[in-house]
Amino acid sequence: MKRPPNDSQIENLINGNEEVLKTLYSIVFPKVLTYIKRNSGSYTDAEDIFQSALFQLITRAKVKRIQIKSSFEAYVFITCKNLWLKEVNDRKKEVRKNWVLELKEKEEKTIASILDQERWDLFDDKFKVLTDNCRALLEALFRGVSYSDIVKKFKYSSENVAFQRVFKCKKKLINLIKSDSRYQKLI
Repeated sequence: MKRPPNDSQIENLINGNEEVLKTLYSIVFPKVLTYIKRNSGSYTDAEDIFQSALFQLITRAKVKRIQIKSSFEAYVFITCKNLWLKEVNDRKKEVRKNWVLELKEKEEKTIASILDQERWDLFDDKFKVLTDNCRALLEALFRGVSYSDIVKKFKYSSENVAFQRVFKCKKKLINLIKSDSRYQKLI
């Protein structure tokens, strides 16, 4: 089945089109559920995150046009993944006592999530502009690969060379991000 373009899927989501919702629930929700369960979550957590992601996408799309360069389903999944990572991080920071329970405002969480997603979109857009070698090098670094393994994988002469190359790639990425007009709005 051929999927409509991303723009029409977003419009259909905003308008509450049942077909788009059914497609998202049948294709994306099982992936989100699997991801969240593998990362310390429950079915209820997955439902909450999925609903928050849809709400966030609708809210963002109403405020400004969203440009999705991947598939619409992949974008929804990444949004859910980012929301879950933020939720897990927030849970780690919470102090829980039986007699004190502070609840964060849902609105504040939604705004923060939207900003986080926009920051991720900016990072992802600029990361894709880097050379293949820089992307591969930074991906290895983000996965926690040691400099000695980076030297072997990329056939550098020493860890110092690897360190310098990582530094240059990071600097290039930072400059690309900072030169984008979205950067000032997101800091």
